[in-house]
Amino acid sequence: MRLAHVALWTRDLDAAADFWRRLFDATIAPPYRSQRRPGFVSVFATLPGDTLRLELMAAPWLADAPAGDAVGWDHVAISLGDAAAVDALATLSASEGCLLSAPRRTGDGFYEAVIATPDGTRVEVTA
Repeated sequence: MRLAHVALWTRDLDAAADFWRRLFDATIAPPYRSQRRPGFVSVFATLPGDTLRLELMAAPWLADAPAGDAVGWDHVAISLGDAAAVDALATLSASEGCLLSAPRRTGDGFYEAVIATPDGTRVEVTA
């Protein structure tokens, strides 16, 4: 088995896609517009290596939902391969104002930094 993709709701599909493109060099697929659920639109963001795909999803009913008002995944962790890559992405994220936690060694042994998507979803980047 392998994980096929992770889905993330967003209020701003363009901003979310741009975030993953800019910071992670993701390839963004053309949007899918549901005929069954009017207003639902999603795009797939494929990260380099073609092993991780994110489905970024938006819908008009999210506009009134309070931020963070959902049960589900807390964060996505993406391994960048080494500490230098974590440090580089943390520096870029800090310059863009989305670094939540600077690189550090965690109690469970990970070297990681934490950044936020435009909607505030946490992304851990690890070595």
